[in-house]
Amino acid sequence: MGYRPLPDGLTIKHSNIEGLGLVTEADIPEGVELGVSHWFIEDDIHRTPLGGFYNHSNEPNCYTKNLGVCAMLVTKRDIKAGEELTATYTICPL
Repeated sequence: MGYRPLPDGLTIKHSNIEGLGLVTEADIPEGVELGVSHWFIEDDIHRTPLGGFYNHSNEPNCYTKNLGVCAMLVTKRDIKAGEELTATYTICPL
């Protein structure tokens, strides 16, 4: 299997928030770890494709879970197919 920049069922589409956004093609339940959104290398934060396309929201449906060397994007609630994935622009646990 080759490299996949996004998990199955996620795609990048035009966003009603800003520019492009990360959209789910299928329902996703609360608590699903979607994948690594950021890597922490020395004093730098590096975004993955997953981390580069979710938009900010003050009422997000996902959050970034800090795992020390990386951050994981996790669903905060059930998300319906066609919804844009959002999180606050902070890299910290909920």
